[in-house]
Amino acid sequence: MESIKVSLSQDQMPQKWYNIQADLKTPLDPPLHPGTGQPLTPPDLTPIFPMALIEQEVSQERYIAIPDEVLQVYAQWRPTPLMRARRLEQALGTPARIYFKNESVSPAGSHKPNTAVPQAFYNMKSGIKRIATETGAGQWGSAMSLATNYFGLQCSVYMVRVSYDQKPYRKSMINTWGAEIFASPSDQTNAGRAALAADPNSPGSLGLAISEAVEDAATHGDTNYALGSVLNHVCLHQTVIGEEALKQMAIAGDKPDVVIGCIGGGSNFAGIAFPFLREKINGLEVRVLAVEPASCPSVTKGVFAYDFGDTAHLAPIIKMHTLGHTFMPPGIHAGGLRYHGMAPLVSRVAADGLIEAVAVRQLDCFAAGLLFARTEGIIPAPESTHAIQAAVTEALKAKEEGKERVILFNLSGHGHFDMSAYDAYLAGQLTNYDYPQAMVDQALTQLPKVGLAG
Repeated sequence: MESIKVSLSQDQMPQKWYNIQADLKTPLDPPLHPGTGQPLTPPDLTPIFPMALIEQEVSQERYIAIPDEVLQVYAQWRPTPLMRARRLEQALGTPARIYFKNESVSPAGSHKPNTAVPQAFYNMKSGIKRIATETGAGQWGSAMSLATNYFGLQCSVYMVRVSYDQKPYRKSMINTWGAEIFASPSDQTNAGRAALAADPNSPGSLGLAISEAVEDAATHGDTNYALGSVLNHVCLHQTVIGEEALKQMAIAGDKPDVVIGCIGGGSNFAGIAFPFLREKINGLEVRVLAVEPASCPSVTKGVFAYDFGDTAHLAPIIKMHTLGHTFMPPGIHAGGLRYHGMAPLVSRVAADGLIEAVAVRQLDCFAAGLLFARTEGIIPAPESTHAIQAAVTEALKAKEEGKERVILFNLSGHGHFDMSAYDAYLAGQLTNYDYPQAMVDQALTQLPKVGLAG
């Protein structure tokens, strides 16, 4: 019987996270204080983050040891399998070999617990009693409610309104693990109340939900804030994905010609891509492809500049690819990709030419997701369909050229809580939406004026 799965034993699980900051050609620009515009110092961040995560945020060490307590929780689902998508290959009639890293097998159904668990652990160790966080599609909120439950913390989740309405069972999952959840904008914070006053029917955005969660944390002494993407320490924690994939591809006897991940804030992409970028920097020939929605094209249409990380100017000002912090994205079904900016680390490797970025359209993604579900049997999250669509495109190019090609993509999560999106697609109710350049240009007029930008 032909092998389609490469598994690692528990003792082969990575013992260290990889920090790409140690290998960057161009160092990151410093994050700035949202009030003063001056470079942030660790004391600026201690009201919302534990010192261990602050140290990881700025660390230049190439590898950071994973605590034993985190490894014990990881071991409940990690290492995750590397799968050969043979049925998809056959359906496409391609000579390409397609592999995917299956991050949907975590208890929360996505890659998000890879960082939720260490974040909850470090907060617990520092004496924090509650976490305030935001979530777009609900995958991060689910993961953090799971992680805080493991370590005995309370958790408050602010979920973007449009996704809150689209995905009611995410609320049920979050409540089941003991957390509370509010649709954002909410009446729980000044930022939320202001947004509701301006637009009582606001669909919300990740930038606004971040504002609410940061405000919550900053105004409660027993509470810290946790972010599920964008930040350096989040990208760091996710590198267990790529470290495992490197071992598994070697066992499979293959080397990827292209590594693919979807991008919204950048975490799952960083997880699969950064260990391969380390190898690329050291001579491995591999393309690394980041795939974003045409409706939220922060890398392909945005600018690489300093911008606020949130709507209410409470989060740090960071150098990143951005559509402007006033960006209010359309209510696409890939709610986890509806963010105005991109992780500084992902933005940096894009600016340095280490990765490519493409924008893809909603209907093409759902078509690819449906093909994947009907061949491989896994219903992918709408976010993951972006990576699948790009993988299909690469496989069809290989077919046209009559060349073998090894494709690896990250399946960042399953779509079991996204069936309303598939219902809408199958009923012909979804449409494509390309974010207009004029709206991008308008949003970019609101970028903060900082002397360090350049």
